[in-house]
Amino acid sequence: MISIEGLKVEFGVKPLFSGASFVVNDRDRIALVGKNGAGKSTLLKMIAGMQQPTAGTIVIPNDTTIGYLPQVMNLADDTTVREEARKAFSDKTRLKERLDRMEREMGERTDYESADYMALVERYTTEHEWFQMLGGEGYEAEMERTLTGLGFQRSDFDSPTSEFSGGWRMRIELAKILLRRPDVLLLDEPTNHLDIESIQWLEQFLSQSASAVMLVSHDRAFINNVTNRTLEISCGQIIDYRVKYDEYVVLRKERREQQLRAYENQQKEMAEMRAFIERFRYQATKAVQVQQKVKQLEKIVPIEVDEVDNSALHLKFPPCLRSGDYPIICDEVAKSYAHEVFSKVTFTIKRGEKVAFVGKNGEGKSTLVKCIMNEIPFEGTLKVGHNVQIGYFAQNQAQLLDEELTVFQTIDRVARGEIRLRINDILGAFMFGGEEKEKKVKVLSGGERSRLAMIRLLLEPVNLLILDEPTNHLDMQSKDVLKEAIRAFDGTAIIVSHDREFLDGLVTKVYEFGGGKVKEHLGGIYDWLRARSESLELRGDRIDFKATKSPAAGNSGNSQPAASPSAAPTSQFSYAERKEQQKRVKRVEKAVKECEEKIGKMEARIKEMDKLLSTTEHATDMKLIEEYSQTMKALDAENERWLQLSEELETVSEGL
Repeated sequence: MISIEGLKVEFGVKPLFSGASFVVNDRDRIALVGKNGAGKSTLLKMIAGMQQPTAGTIVIPNDTTIGYLPQVMNLADDTTVREEARKAFSDKTRLKERLDRMEREMGERTDYESADYMALVERYTTEHEWFQMLGGEGYEAEMERTLTGLGFQRSDFDSPTSEFSGGWRMRIELAKILLRRPDVLLLDEPTNHLDIESIQWLEQFLSQSASAVMLVSHDRAFINNVTNRTLEISCGQIIDYRVKYDEYVVLRKERREQQLRAYENQQKEMAEMRAFIERFRYQATKAVQVQQKVKQLEKIVPIEVDEVDNSALHLKFPPCLRSGDYPIICDEVAKSYAHEVFSKVTFTIKRGEKVAFVGKNGEGKSTLVKCIMNEIPFEGTLKVGHNVQIGYFAQNQAQLLDEELTVFQTIDRVARGEIRLRINDILGAFMFGGEEKEKKVKVLSGGERSRLAMIRLLLEPVNLLILDEPTNHLDMQSKDVLKEAIRAFDGTAIIVSHDREFLDGLVTKVYEFGGGKVKEHLGGIYDWLRARSESLELRGDRIDFKATKSPAAGNSGNSQPAASPSAAPTSQFSYAERKEQQKRVKRVEKAVKECEEKIGKMEARIKEMDKLLSTTEHATDMKLIEEYSQTMKALDAENERWLQLSEELETVSEGL
């Protein structure tokens, strides 16, 4: 589909990459990876035709269409959401307008037998058939499905785009690109402004799309679920790995080890040559050999090794006073602006817990964080526990840095003890290696400032971490360092994030924000996602991710718009629907029964351990105490699951 030969790009003395050659085939799903500044976004711009390479060719067939989503774009503010999204179907809408004009003309004219009238009828018939092949008026339903999948409510469709934040307007642009159904999709950080639900919807859409996809993303779960091929830009070259990202990581590690061995052997060989030259430089009998060695040394092309791997860097928060048993207690907390954001929020976060705040954008996650920080007024009772020292990373945290300090000075001022010896390593792990650390804060981009603010927070003594979207401007390596530091942190952590891979294995409790309520879920992020998916399926609310067939798929007949979900079922389907409902009830009943059996076994085991721990010989048995603690936690989680399943059983049983 797209052929790239001998591509070279240079902005300064050293090229970003050179000699790059690869082909993008139909239905390829390509992840473009490499460190920041390697040229990933530049490569996408060149394929999109927005920049020209220094050398080489990019061959794109004339009939190939390309959809490109940059990280930053100028957005229009003079239309509604629906009107802006409808621009994706400009060809169809123009064709529909022509058909409407011809229909009016045929209705007004009376010269039915004239050649001119017959030509009008024939033209109308031809264009109408073509319009039906393109999907007819079904594009309105397709547009609504896509906007809904990306997080918009139907009530948003007729609102002016100027009322939405930059992140939501980027969603509109993404919707337009997806609706055009181009042959090749180029997406630069498409998940930056999406919540978990919208990211999952986009994964499903791209997996079922007929388009080839090339994307840049730091969301590991997203690229693993979407891509099947990985292009790495490293050391001025583009290396093609025809595997998923996780497999690429393994292969890259092996390749880097080979690079290191080859580099060490070459350095040893060069050192021996230089030693020979220095030793026999002034001996006439060795002049010929010396000249040969000099020429050999000049011909050697130095082996480059990938950037230093700091993934093994371990950060540890400095020691801090122990907080009280309950750092955060919320009781009937409520907050309203023009509308109610949330109400009756009641929960307790225990010392040492690491919890996630999740939910759609605009549901109140950051608002509750601001309530905890006492930055905004609220109703109800919210207590911050005894001896709690809060380390807060807000989305605007970068604005609070001293602009006259350098990157190194900013960190040097907060570093204490042995960590001062490792400042350069820490800065390198967060993409401030080399000369970057000497830059002043005032010349840094927004993303760079956010990374610097995060490093600074990691070096401060705190016992309660509150992180609002901490991974937005971090690459995968930096996220790994941050995740390990939080996992080893012995205090309490509240993390607002849409990054599933980052939250996985890090949090043990999830607070779901939605519909003005905050619901507690025990377990990790994927436990919550599975429970939520099952709940949606049982209620019949699962989003339909299936893409509309394109004309190429053979949909040449008259296409009818999809029936409205709220349309009443016809009698011929009522029996089948009833059978399906019965199956759902049986599935939930089975899950409830299994849950009750697990609860019974755990309760029986807890009774046994209670008896054992009451005896002198087992009172200090640490293994038994640990088992008791783990079983109690598991029992709490299973009781919560039983309650959810019971509610679901009641819901699905009502339909019978």
